[in-house]
Amino acid sequence: MTVDTVTLDPEAPDAKEDLEQSFEAFVVSHRERAVRLAWRLVGGDDAAAQDVAQDAFVRAYRALASFRGEASLSTWFYRILVRQAHSHRRWRAVRDLWSSDRASDANDPSDPRGVPEGDPALRRRIASALDDLTRSQREAFVLVHLEGFTVRETAGLMGRSPGTVKSHLHRALQHLRRELADLGRAGDTR
Repeated sequence: MTVDTVTLDPEAPDAKEDLEQSFEAFVVSHRERAVRLAWRLVGGDDAAAQDVAQDAFVRAYRALASFRGEASLSTWFYRILVRQAHSHRRWRAVRDLWSSDRASDANDPSDPRGVPEGDPALRRRIASALDDLTRSQREAFVLVHLEGFTVRETAGLMGRSPGTVKSHLHRALQHLRRELADLGRAGDTR
């Protein structure tokens, strides 16, 4: 039994214990990727990404008894993570409507993360372009182009058909090309 593929025999006396051990190994081996994926899905917020990943692991552990093994453990878990990130973004949008504190926190000099490398204006433009995507387009783009999942894996994670995922990817790329078109011309020396 590998960490990603778990076969369940409900008649086996140690099935629950084997599944819990597999899940424990899965958490250890997939924690960093889960946090990175959550970070990208929630818009680059480190604390939120940690919370979303942790909440997804807790939800998955609590639902472990309902895991039927029809999909790999990783596919099952990342689907939970994508839903958790979506839920976080939805609630953050509601909170942001009622609070103006977010703008003042963005330039906090006591922020322990420090200043990220690169051009801040460029990072804001790219983040803004990604934020303008629909939820499904953003999820598809992040899963395929930033996290390296295949279209088929992404379809499983999003609960959509591969054709729908391809459509979301196409629209996301069209939007990003349109919004960021001048960046390609900036380096053109012709």
